[in-house]
Amino acid sequence: MQQRTYDKERVSFTLARLKKGGENFEVVISDVDKAIEFKQGKELNPTEFLQSTTVFQDANRGLKASDDVISRALGTKNQESAVKKIIREGELHLTADQRKKLSEERRNQIIEHIQRNSVDPKTGSPHPRTRVELAMDEAKVSLDYQEKFETQIERVINEIRKIIPLSFEKIKLKITIPAQYAGSAYSSLKSRFKNFKEEWLNDGSVVVELEVVGGAKADLYSLISKVTNGEAEITEQ
Repeated sequence: MQQRTYDKERVSFTLARLKKGGENFEVVISDVDKAIEFKQGKELNPTEFLQSTTVFQDANRGLKASDDVISRALGTKNQESAVKKIIREGELHLTADQRKKLSEERRNQIIEHIQRNSVDPKTGSPHPRTRVELAMDEAKVSLDYQEKFETQIERVINEIRKIIPLSFEKIKLKITIPAQYAGSAYSSLKSRFKNFKEEWLNDGSVVVELEVVGGAKADLYSLISKVTNGEAEITEQ
């Protein structure tokens, strides 16, 4: 039985909707970005992105789904489990502006990932942004902002590799930093890289060994040059 929880004018909500077992289930979204993150697998408390954990059969009409209907169709009597199932298995019904914004954000995220983590193996430098964009257009890459990023980026890379060459190999670097710059340069590296080897020498200088993706090499060289006044020695191993 459908339960009417309130009697208001029809209003528009951002909804997650799931049709299952011959029934329609809806929950009302308050934070679209977090709802998408949850849908993609991030562990969040549903209260972080829902107006409430109420499960509706028609949110605009205020028709709440009964416990019996939820249990029969969704296979659970637990309200939180039901809500999670609706988000993860259902669809987010967004406005045209929301869909456009999220699609643009996902496209930019993918392009930036490719630029930051890959190089053209012919030149050793990252492809220009416009080249990556054109390759995606030429390959007719389809993007779904609700798809997991990790799954989507792998598919996009496979598709545009038919258009442009990409190398994702990491480069090993050995950086020798003179004593007068060792402290500040070391701090700069520590704030940007989680894992690297270090050896402090008797003269106060420090030798750092780390790996960077090809697309980040130029930025690293620029950083080291800036914080050491161009006096550091960098060798590729």
